[in-house]
Amino acid sequence: MIDETIEEIREMQTHSSSVVAIKATRALAELTEREYAAIDDFERAVEHNVGALRRSNPSHASLHNAMRRVLDEVVGQSTTVEGAMAALEHTIEDVVEDIEQGKRGAAANAAETFADGETFLTHDYSSTVLDAIETAAAEKELTAYITEARPRYLGRKTARALAQLDTVDPHLMTDGACGHFLPDCDRVVIGMDCIVEETLYNRVGTYPLVATANHAGVPVTVVGSSTKLIDEFRFENEVRPATEVMLEPAEGITVENPAYDATPVDLIDEVVTDEGVQKL
Repeated sequence: MIDETIEEIREMQTHSSSVVAIKATRALAELTEREYAAIDDFERAVEHNVGALRRSNPSHASLHNAMRRVLDEVVGQSTTVEGAMAALEHTIEDVVEDIEQGKRGAAANAAETFADGETFLTHDYSSTVLDAIETAAAEKELTAYITEARPRYLGRKTARALAQLDTVDPHLMTDGACGHFLPDCDRVVIGMDCIVEETLYNRVGTYPLVATANHAGVPVTVVGSSTKLIDEFRFENEVRPATEVMLEPAEGITVENPAYDATPVDLIDEVVTDEGVQKL
């Protein structure tokens, strides 16, 4: 299960950073099903697999925080294998619950910021933003413009989900069309991979979208768990395969395919987390 989860994260079959952190944490439960001769053997197994899971996507702050917490609360905390296994099981439950609670809280707070009849633009796929929209749509009518989020087209996943809601009118568009439709929008609502100091890291395409919205005078709201606002994290951008951009051989061409970009926080109007709404 751990190896499969690592491969799944690397291939981006799981797209939300919070979902990635949850799947990685739950995968560690496999270690409690193995046999170990001594506590040192178990702790080495924990350290090895935590490291492998964390390296599967060094861009995800949620994954980094979850794995670091497992190490802090399991390794060196017990004198027996049984005790360490119990600590791992307990930590897995706590970490998953905290991540899910943070997502629920952020989504609930963000849902309250939507106005009936609002038109907004969102980018890519964020499970937290999607939860917020679904909650708001239970009582309000909304119009959503959604970018495709090339080259993985994750925005299509968002559009399909919103199409299932009777009170949401979804419009799918290419990333480059954001400048055309932003004047029709009340605001931009996007998720986040993380905010480190004065920089928002999110799926590539976020920076030009936010910069264009800022120039057009359209407010930008960022939604995510408060655990994604961190100070001690060295963000490492992920470089995706060239074949995602160009399937045919690209002889003589360097294909660039970064997974994320960096947006200055001063271009954002508010950040909504499980702790509330922070105006910037």
